[in-house]
Amino acid sequence: MQAILPRCLFLLFLFTCKLPPDVVAEIQEPSDDSPAPQEPVRLTDVPEAVEFIAAAEVALIGFFQDLETPTVSVFHDVVQNFPDVAFGISTDPQVLAHYNITGNAISLFRLVDNQQLDLESEAIKNIDANKLSRFIEINSLRLVTEYSPVIHLLLMMNKASPEYEENMHSYQKAAKLFQGKILFILVDSGIKENGKVISYFKLKMSELPALVIYRTLDDKWDTLPTAEVSVELVQNFCDGFLKGNWPRENDESEEKTQKVEL
Repeated sequence: MQAILPRCLFLLFLFTCKLPPDVVAEIQEPSDDSPAPQEPVRLTDVPEAVEFIAAAEVALIGFFQDLETPTVSVFHDVVQNFPDVAFGISTDPQVLAHYNITGNAISLFRLVDNQQLDLESEAIKNIDANKLSRFIEINSLRLVTEYSPVIHLLLMMNKASPEYEENMHSYQKAAKLFQGKILFILVDSGIKENGKVISYFKLKMSELPALVIYRTLDDKWDTLPTAEVSVELVQNFCDGFLKGNWPRENDESEEKTQKVEL
């Protein structure tokens, strides 16, 4: 299908859709069986820090000269609010030097584009939990201007469905195969507002789960309803699109047009 994607659709992507994290954690009501509160992981050497960052979709690390710095308590305050972000903390001089930190800093690392975004000493001197939370929320997703020249793969399914966790696990594994080539996005069909995204790609709720691949440069896109998401299925779908096997719906439309002209 050829169409100009409205700007509002990009905003809808940004504010209602999330890049799939390695572990999609759901907020649950407290109970006696609830896991212990999340705590930042102490990173004591460079290999440990590198491995920690590489394993997370989004990681936030507090680099401090010492743990008596007032910002440390603010850092701890926001941990529980972001269960899908990996939090680490380090005072090791070699770790700080490895990431070009010369004072105190809080850095956000994104797997999707290998970015390191730093809040340095002056920026964090008077920071509070609200400002730090806002920094995480804004930068956990790519900026709008960075989306225009790339390909998106959208998994459209209800997060409340029994098949969600298994399908998401496969989706995450497939995402690593296309790092730097395709941005993987989750569209929760259980959110009413996301219906606009789903209907834009001519899909019905009865056809979900479905994969949608979309290239912003020329508005090429294709859909693939599927009951089960596997790594092989996602890989074949993406590879076909990258190789120029254009959308089946486009081909079908062209055939119908030719028949009418005849």
